[in-house]
Amino acid sequence: MAKLRQIVVISMTNFSRWPGSPQIWLSFCLGFIACFLLSGKVVDFAGEQETVLQLFEPFIWTFGDANSILLISLCLLLLFADLPNLNNEVPLLLVRTSRFCWMAGQILYLILATAAFVGFILISTCLLCGTRAFPGNMWSETAAILGYSRIGESIAVPAFVKVLELTFPYPCTLHIFGLMLGYSLVLSALIFFFNLLKGRMGMLAGAVFSGFGFFLTPKVISDWFHLSTMQENIANILFGWLSPLNHATYYMHNFGYDNLPRLIDSYGFFAAASLLIYLLAFWRVRKYSFNFTGTER
Repeated sequence: MAKLRQIVVISMTNFSRWPGSPQIWLSFCLGFIACFLLSGKVVDFAGEQETVLQLFEPFIWTFGDANSILLISLCLLLLFADLPNLNNEVPLLLVRTSRFCWMAGQILYLILATAAFVGFILISTCLLCGTRAFPGNMWSETAAILGYSRIGESIAVPAFVKVLELTFPYPCTLHIFGLMLGYSLVLSALIFFFNLLKGRMGMLAGAVFSGFGFFLTPKVISDWFHLSTMQENIANILFGWLSPLNHATYYMHNFGYDNLPRLIDSYGFFAAASLLIYLLAFWRVRKYSFNFTGTER
Protein backbone atom coordinates (compact mmCIF):
# COMPACT_ATOMS: atom_id res chain seq x y z
CA MET A 1 0.00 0.00 0.00
CA ALA A 2 2.89 2.35 0.71
CA LYS A 3 4.21 1.90 -2.83
CA LEU A 4 0.77 2.50 -4.30
CA ARG A 5 0.38 5.67 -2.25
CA GLN A 6 3.78 6.89 -3.49
CA ILE A 7 2.77 6.24 -7.10
CA VAL A 8 -0.47 8.21 -6.66
CA VAL A 9 1.39 11.13 -5.00
CA ILE A 10 3.92 11.25 -7.84
CA SER A 11 1.08 11.27 -10.37
CA MET A 12 -0.71 14.08 -8.53
CA THR A 13 2.42 16.25 -8.57
CA ASN A 14 2.09 16.41 -12.35
CA PHE A 15 -1.55 17.48 -12.06
CA SER A 16 -0.62 20.14 -9.50
CA ARG A 17 1.11 22.19 -12.21
CA TRP A 18 -1.95 22.32 -14.47
CA PRO A 19 -3.55 25.51 -13.05
CA GLY A 20 -0.42 27.58 -13.72
CA SER A 21 0.66 26.01 -17.01
CA PRO A 22 -0.14 27.97 -20.22
CA GLN A 23 0.71 24.83 -22.19
CA ILE A 24 -2.08 22.84 -20.50
CA TRP A 25 -4.63 25.63 -20.87
CA LEU A 26 -3.70 26.04 -24.55
CA SER A 27 -4.14 22.30 -25.17
CA PHE A 28 -7.65 22.28 -23.75
CA CYS A 29 -8.58 25.55 -25.45
CA LEU A 30 -7.46 24.20 -28.82
CA GLY A 31 -9.41 21.01 -28.17
CA PHE A 32 -12.58 23.02 -27.44
CA ILE A 33 -12.08 25.19 -30.53
CA ALA A 34 -11.64 22.05 -32.65
CA CYS A 35 -14.87 20.62 -31.18
CA PHE A 36 -16.68 23.86 -31.95
CA LEU A 37 -15.49 23.91 -35.56
CA LEU A 38 -16.01 20.20 -36.22
CA SER A 39 -19.36 19.68 -34.51
CA GLY A 40 -20.73 23.03 -35.66
CA LYS A 41 -21.70 21.49 -39.00
CA VAL A 42 -24.02 19.01 -37.28
CA VAL A 43 -25.59 21.63 -34.99
CA ASP A 44 -26.02 24.13 -37.82
CA PHE A 45 -27.65 21.50 -40.02
CA ALA A 46 -30.12 20.62 -37.26
CA GLY A 47 -30.94 24.32 -36.93
CA GLU A 48 -31.53 24.69 -40.66
CA GLN A 49 -33.80 21.64 -40.71
CA GLU A 50 -35.52 22.68 -37.46
CA THR A 51 -34.90 19.23 -35.99
CA VAL A 52 -33.40 18.08 -32.71
CA LEU A 53 -30.28 16.04 -31.92
CA GLN A 54 -29.61 13.16 -29.58
CA LEU A 55 -27.24 14.48 -26.87
CA PHE A 56 -24.22 12.46 -28.02
CA GLU A 57 -24.74 12.69 -31.79
CA PRO A 58 -22.36 15.64 -32.36
CA PHE A 59 -19.64 13.57 -30.67
CA ILE A 60 -20.57 10.43 -32.62
CA TRP A 61 -20.71 12.07 -36.05
CA THR A 62 -17.69 14.29 -35.43
CA PHE A 63 -15.30 11.72 -33.99
CA GLY A 64 -16.54 8.75 -35.96
CA ASP A 65 -14.25 10.14 -38.67
CA ALA A 66 -10.50 9.44 -38.88
CA ASN A 67 -9.54 13.01 -39.82
CA SER A 68 -11.33 14.47 -36.79
CA ILE A 69 -9.71 11.96 -34.45
CA LEU A 70 -6.33 12.82 -35.93
CA LEU A 71 -6.91 16.55 -35.46
CA ILE A 72 -7.95 16.22 -31.82
CA SER A 73 -5.15 13.77 -30.99
CA LEU A 74 -2.59 16.33 -32.19
CA CYS A 75 -3.53 18.43 -29.16
CA LEU A 76 -1.93 15.66 -27.11
CA LEU A 77 1.41 16.53 -28.71
CA LEU A 78 1.18 19.86 -26.92
CA LEU A 79 -0.30 18.42 -23.73
CA PHE A 80 2.54 15.91 -23.21
CA ALA A 81 5.39 17.63 -25.04
CA ASP A 82 7.45 18.31 -21.89
CA LEU A 83 7.17 14.88 -20.26
CA PRO A 84 8.94 13.73 -18.21
CA ASN A 85 8.61 17.01 -16.36
CA LEU A 86 11.82 17.23 -14.28
CA ASN A 87 10.72 19.99 -11.93
CA ASN A 88 12.18 20.86 -8.54
CA GLU A 89 10.43 18.17 -6.52
CA VAL A 90 11.60 15.25 -8.70
CA PRO A 91 15.01 14.82 -6.93
CA LEU A 92 13.18 14.53 -3.58
CA LEU A 93 10.69 12.03 -5.03
CA LEU A 94 13.49 9.87 -6.42
CA VAL A 95 15.34 9.87 -3.10
CA ARG A 96 12.23 9.11 -1.04
CA THR A 97 10.84 6.45 -3.41
CA SER A 98 12.54 4.73 -6.38
CA ARG A 99 12.83 4.97 -10.13
CA PHE A 100 10.18 2.27 -10.43
CA CYS A 101 7.65 4.24 -8.35
CA TRP A 102 8.50 7.45 -10.16
CA MET A 103 8.01 5.78 -13.53
CA ALA A 104 4.73 4.14 -12.46
CA GLY A 105 3.52 7.57 -11.29
CA GLN A 106 4.31 9.07 -14.69
CA ILE A 107 2.39 6.31 -16.47
CA LEU A 108 -0.59 6.73 -14.15
CA TYR A 109 -0.52 10.45 -14.93
CA LEU A 110 -0.44 9.72 -18.68
CA ILE A 111 -3.48 7.46 -18.42
CA LEU A 112 -5.50 9.81 -16.21
CA ALA A 113 -4.58 12.94 -18.17
CA THR A 114 -5.44 11.29 -21.49
CA ALA A 115 -8.80 10.10 -20.11
CA ALA A 116 -9.48 13.61 -18.77
CA PHE A 117 -8.73 15.18 -22.15
CA VAL A 118 -10.92 12.76 -24.12
CA GLY A 119 -13.66 13.20 -21.51
CA PHE A 120 -13.37 16.97 -21.94
CA ILE A 121 -13.88 16.54 -25.69
CA LEU A 122 -17.03 14.47 -25.08
CA ILE A 123 -18.46 17.02 -22.62
CA SER A 124 -17.62 19.90 -24.97
CA THR A 125 -19.56 18.42 -27.87
CA CYS A 126 -22.56 17.80 -25.58
CA LEU A 127 -22.50 21.40 -24.37
CA LEU A 128 -22.30 22.72 -27.91
CA CYS A 129 -25.67 21.08 -28.68
CA GLY A 130 -27.30 23.69 -26.47
CA THR A 131 -31.03 23.26 -26.02
CA ARG A 132 -31.40 21.36 -29.29
CA ALA A 133 -30.66 17.94 -27.76
CA PHE A 134 -32.55 15.18 -25.97
CA PRO A 135 -30.97 12.42 -23.78
CA GLY A 136 -32.94 9.39 -24.99
CA ASN A 137 -31.12 6.32 -26.33
CA MET A 138 -32.49 6.62 -29.87
CA TRP A 139 -31.33 8.26 -33.07
CA SER A 140 -32.75 11.65 -33.90
CA GLU A 141 -34.52 12.80 -37.02
CA THR A 142 -31.37 14.77 -37.85
CA ALA A 143 -29.30 11.56 -37.87
CA ALA A 144 -31.84 9.85 -40.14
CA ILE A 145 -31.73 12.72 -42.63
CA LEU A 146 -27.92 12.81 -42.62
CA GLY A 147 -27.59 9.05 -43.03
CA TYR A 148 -30.33 7.98 -45.39
CA SER A 149 -30.41 11.02 -47.67
CA ARG A 150 -26.60 11.05 -48.02
CA ILE A 151 -26.60 14.75 -47.21
CA GLY A 152 -23.98 13.91 -44.59
CA GLU A 153 -21.45 13.17 -47.32
CA SER A 154 -22.02 16.54 -48.97
CA ILE A 155 -21.32 18.44 -45.73
CA ALA A 156 -18.54 16.05 -44.59
CA VAL A 157 -20.48 14.56 -41.66
CA PRO A 158 -19.85 10.78 -41.42
CA ALA A 159 -23.39 9.60 -40.62
CA PHE A 160 -23.19 5.99 -41.80
CA VAL A 161 -26.30 3.88 -42.34
CA LYS A 162 -24.72 0.77 -40.82
CA VAL A 163 -24.08 2.70 -37.60
CA LEU A 164 -27.70 3.85 -37.50
CA GLU A 165 -29.12 0.39 -38.18
CA LEU A 166 -26.84 -1.77 -36.03
CA THR A 167 -26.34 0.21 -32.82
CA PHE A 168 -27.80 2.87 -30.52
CA PRO A 169 -26.34 6.22 -29.38
CA TYR A 170 -25.23 5.21 -25.87
CA PRO A 171 -23.18 2.09 -26.78
CA CYS A 172 -21.93 3.85 -29.91
CA THR A 173 -20.69 6.77 -27.78
CA LEU A 174 -18.97 4.43 -25.33
CA HIS A 175 -17.17 2.63 -28.15
CA ILE A 176 -16.05 5.84 -29.87
CA PHE A 177 -14.84 7.18 -26.52
CA GLY A 178 -12.96 3.93 -25.86
CA LEU A 179 -11.37 3.86 -29.32
CA MET A 180 -10.30 7.50 -29.08
CA LEU A 181 -8.90 6.84 -25.60
CA GLY A 182 -6.97 3.79 -26.83
CA TYR A 183 -5.46 5.68 -29.75
CA SER A 184 -4.60 8.65 -27.53
CA LEU A 185 -2.97 6.40 -24.92
CA VAL A 186 -0.67 4.88 -27.53
CA LEU A 187 0.19 8.34 -28.84
CA SER A 188 0.93 9.77 -25.37
CA ALA A 189 2.99 6.69 -24.47
CA LEU A 190 5.07 7.13 -27.63
CA ILE A 191 5.69 10.81 -26.85
CA PHE A 192 6.81 9.93 -23.32
CA PHE A 193 9.05 7.03 -24.37
CA PHE A 194 10.87 8.94 -27.10
CA ASN A 195 11.39 11.88 -24.76
CA LEU A 196 13.11 9.43 -22.44
CA LEU A 197 14.99 7.69 -25.24
CA LYS A 198 16.28 10.54 -27.39
CA GLY A 199 15.78 13.67 -25.33
CA ARG A 200 12.70 15.62 -26.40
CA MET A 201 12.11 13.66 -29.60
CA GLY A 202 8.59 12.74 -28.50
CA MET A 203 6.93 15.45 -30.57
CA LEU A 204 8.55 14.12 -33.73
CA ALA A 205 7.64 10.52 -32.86
CA GLY A 206 4.04 11.53 -32.20
CA ALA A 207 3.85 13.42 -35.49
CA VAL A 208 5.28 10.43 -37.39
CA PHE A 209 2.80 8.09 -35.68
CA SER A 210 -0.11 10.35 -36.60
CA GLY A 211 1.14 10.79 -40.16
CA PHE A 212 1.52 7.03 -40.54
CA GLY A 213 -2.12 6.55 -39.61
CA PHE A 214 -3.28 9.33 -41.94
CA PHE A 215 -1.41 8.06 -45.02
CA LEU A 216 -2.75 4.53 -44.50
CA THR A 217 -6.39 5.59 -44.76
CA PRO A 218 -8.15 3.96 -47.73
CA LYS A 219 -9.29 7.29 -49.21
CA VAL A 220 -5.75 8.68 -49.32
CA ILE A 221 -4.34 5.50 -50.87
CA SER A 222 -7.18 5.37 -53.42
CA ASP A 223 -6.65 9.01 -54.44
CA TRP A 224 -2.90 8.48 -54.83
CA PHE A 225 -2.95 5.26 -56.82
CA HIS A 226 -6.37 5.59 -58.54
CA LEU A 227 -7.54 2.17 -57.38
CA SER A 228 -10.46 0.34 -58.90
CA THR A 229 -13.51 -0.48 -56.77
CA MET A 230 -12.27 -4.01 -56.05
CA GLN A 231 -8.76 -2.81 -55.23
CA GLU A 232 -10.21 -0.11 -53.00
CA ASN A 233 -12.22 -2.71 -51.08
CA ILE A 234 -9.08 -4.81 -50.57
CA ALA A 235 -7.14 -1.73 -49.45
CA ASN A 236 -9.97 -0.83 -47.10
CA ILE A 237 -9.67 -4.20 -45.33
CA LEU A 238 -5.86 -4.27 -45.37
CA PHE A 239 -5.34 -0.80 -43.97
CA GLY A 240 -8.23 -1.26 -41.57
CA TRP A 241 -6.00 -3.81 -39.85
CA LEU A 242 -2.65 -2.03 -40.28
CA SER A 243 -3.45 1.59 -39.47
CA PRO A 244 -3.79 2.65 -35.79
CA LEU A 245 -5.97 5.56 -36.91
CA ASN A 246 -8.37 3.20 -38.68
CA HIS A 247 -8.53 1.08 -35.51
CA ALA A 248 -9.70 4.25 -33.73
CA THR A 249 -12.43 4.93 -36.32
CA TYR A 250 -15.74 3.38 -35.31
CA TYR A 251 -17.25 2.66 -38.72
CA MET A 252 -14.01 0.97 -39.85
CA HIS A 253 -14.94 -2.15 -37.88
CA ASN A 254 -16.63 -5.45 -38.55
CA PHE A 255 -20.37 -5.22 -37.95
CA GLY A 256 -20.98 -8.81 -38.99
CA TYR A 257 -20.63 -8.79 -42.75
CA ASP A 258 -17.06 -7.80 -43.68
CA ASN A 259 -13.45 -8.64 -42.84
CA LEU A 260 -12.53 -5.47 -40.97
CA PRO A 261 -11.28 -5.68 -37.36
CA ARG A 262 -13.84 -6.26 -34.63
CA LEU A 263 -14.07 -3.74 -31.81
CA ILE A 264 -12.46 -6.23 -29.42
CA ASP A 265 -9.53 -6.58 -31.85
CA SER A 266 -8.93 -2.82 -31.81
CA TYR A 267 -9.16 -2.64 -28.03
CA GLY A 268 -6.65 -5.48 -27.81
CA PHE A 269 -4.36 -3.73 -30.31
CA PHE A 270 -4.32 -0.49 -28.32
CA ALA A 271 -3.87 -2.30 -25.00
CA ALA A 272 -0.98 -4.39 -26.31
CA ALA A 273 0.73 -1.42 -27.99
CA SER A 274 0.43 0.75 -24.87
CA LEU A 275 1.70 -2.04 -22.61
CA LEU A 276 4.68 -2.69 -24.88
CA ILE A 277 5.66 0.99 -24.94
CA TYR A 278 5.28 1.27 -21.16
CA LEU A 279 7.52 -1.78 -20.67
CA LEU A 280 10.12 -0.21 -22.96
CA ALA A 281 9.87 2.99 -20.91
CA PHE A 282 10.49 1.04 -17.68
CA TRP A 283 13.54 -0.53 -19.34
CA ARG A 284 14.81 2.86 -20.48
CA VAL A 285 14.38 4.60 -17.12
CA ARG A 286 16.83 2.19 -15.47
CA LYS A 287 19.69 3.92 -17.30
CA TYR A 288 18.10 7.32 -17.81
CA SER A 289 20.38 10.20 -16.89
CA PHE A 290 18.33 12.77 -14.97
CA ASN A 291 19.30 16.37 -15.62
CA PHE A 292 17.50 18.77 -13.32
CA THR A 293 18.03 22.06 -15.15
CA GLY A 294 15.25 23.72 -13.18
CA THR A 295 16.89 23.39 -9.74
CA GLU A 296 18.91 26.11 -8.08
CA ARG A 297 22.68 25.76 -7.80
